[in-house]
Amino acid sequence: MPSMQTRRRFLTTLSLAGAAGLVRPPLASAAEGALETTTVRIAKLGAACLAPQYVAEELLRAEGFTDIRYVDTPPAAIGETIGRGEVDFSTAFAMDPIQAIDGGAPIVMLAGVHVGCYELLASEAIRSVKELKGKSVGLQGSPPNLLALMAAHVGLNPTRDIRWVTSTDSSVKPLELFAEGKIEAFLGFAPEPQELRARHIGHVIVNSAVDRPWSQYFCCMLTGNREYVRRYPVATKRVLRAVLKAADLCATEPARVARNIVDRGFVDQYDYARQTLSELPYDKWREYDAEDTIRFYALRLHEAGLIKSTPNKIIALNTDWRFLDEVKRELKA
Repeated sequence: MPSMQTRRRFLTTLSLAGAAGLVRPPLASAAEGALETTTVRIAKLGAACLAPQYVAEELLRAEGFTDIRYVDTPPAAIGETIGRGEVDFSTAFAMDPIQAIDGGAPIVMLAGVHVGCYELLASEAIRSVKELKGKSVGLQGSPPNLLALMAAHVGLNPTRDIRWVTSTDSSVKPLELFAEGKIEAFLGFAPEPQELRARHIGHVIVNSAVDRPWSQYFCCMLTGNREYVRRYPVATKRVLRAVLKAADLCATEPARVARNIVDRGFVDQYDYARQTLSELPYDKWREYDAEDTIRFYALRLHEAGLIKSTPNKIIALNTDWRFLDEVKRELKA
């Protein structure tokens, strides 16, 4: 029975990919050379916005990978987990790998995958980030430094002007505190904002998919372990190609992709997953500039004293856009 389900899943995903024109011609792989390894490990984080790396599984099989593993990974430690070699690749919010690189993690950013993810919701009395001065803001799974940058962007001091409520204590659930009116705002990513909106709680004051400057840059970047990228360049390119094709699939078939990742246990709730996939611009990887994203966030973090590395150093030593450039040419980006 498991093998039948696996084959059905494989055929379903490939039929989706074929309908979207994403199955590449067989001659492409011959021109690249043989895969150096048929094994790849990808982070599993339970976030619907990371759907491209989940729905890419069968596209990876079409690329020649036979041993594809999804490894449970703490959302707050994606960069470090890749750096330790516990997983080979994952998409992650750009700030996460930048801060991991600043801490010495041997990782390489390869491409931007999509825009958006994060939403800052507030009580009805609050209409802007500036009005959060002196207020309490909850963070459940979101990176605290994103809120720090949002606050600094409008002239607030994130440490002095905002009271932070986090989920470091398992008994504290910031989302429910916000729902109960005990704190004034909440920064979340899918499915948290979708749940709050469905419950008619609060309103959105910043949506990183549409509000500047955040909407002008990638949210999530595909990041790889440096040693894997160095040793297996053909495999690295094929992973990137599969993930970017899967991003196109998310853009063209959000409902069917949502069903796919829910049925396979990557996320729990179909309605929130479908809403996330429908709202996020997964088709921007051809248009946005990945290097500009790194420069923007690294500069903001450096100015805020949150990293020591300069943007130029990070870009020079920890990015590799050659695979992206090749895939863009192949897919006629």
